[in-house]
Amino acid sequence: MGSLRTLLLWGVLSALLPAAAPRAPVLLPAAAPHAPVHGQVGGSVLLEAERPAGFQVREAIWRSLWPSEELLATFFRGSPETLYRSRFLGRAQLHSNLSLELQSLESRDSGNFSVLLVDTGGRACTRVLQLKVYDSVPRPVVQVFIAAPGDAHPPKTCQVFLSCWAPNISDITYSWRREGPTDFGIEPSGLFTDGQVLRVSLGPGDKSVAYSCIVSNPISWDLATVTPWESCLREAGKSYRDVLLVVLPVSLLLTLAGLLSAWHSYYSGKKHKNVCADRVAPETENSLV
Repeated sequence: MGSLRTLLLWGVLSALLPAAAPRAPVLLPAAAPHAPVHGQVGGSVLLEAERPAGFQVREAIWRSLWPSEELLATFFRGSPETLYRSRFLGRAQLHSNLSLELQSLESRDSGNFSVLLVDTGGRACTRVLQLKVYDSVPRPVVQVFIAAPGDAHPPKTCQVFLSCWAPNISDITYSWRREGPTDFGIEPSGLFTDGQVLRVSLGPGDKSVAYSCIVSNPISWDLATVTPWESCLREAGKSYRDVLLVVLPVSLLLTLAGLLSAWHSYYSGKKHKNVCADRVAPETENSLV
């Protein structure tokens, strides 16, 4: 199928070339694929039609190769044409230098593109470009998790895990930065799950130390910053409140139980004393008689 398209293409080019040049165009060596061209969803990108030195273009054909093969734009005898029924209809513009601009980009526009250039001498060259369209990176979400203290850690040390996540985005890179006048760097041994999780050990001297999680892709980046020591303090306060929530009710119950026991003892003793008094009275009366 690809060979048939190529023969048809050369047939069209041969018909358009001057009669003085009946031979097929001479193919120049295909250029190595260029570095990927990056675009952003909703934006535009320019696919440049590079040409060899001294190459005077007479005809040009732009095509989409993947995910589907489509004719996007042509330039014949000084007349540009972009009204082909491709997925880029209404979004493609052919410039005077024969570069192709794609507008209102979508994620599905990523793929390979080619431009075939034919000069006035019958030579032809092909350029292949790869387009990658990315979403703009949103602001990440950073969560702070406090590790339970253990005997292995020095006193007054807070072990912290910082988790970073950017929603609904692929092909992004995570990195961390310690904020401050001096950049101490991030130890690789403290990074987990491709940089999404950072482990740090904090002490009282790190109260104002902040960490930033940076998420990025080739076209955008964003960051979120946290001060972990604040979470250490909240966690300590939370633990203290938890102790109070457990200890105070138990203490109240024990106190109440003690009061009930004392009241019961007092009431029982008083009742026993009254019974004894009732027994003594008849005996006293009998002795008097």
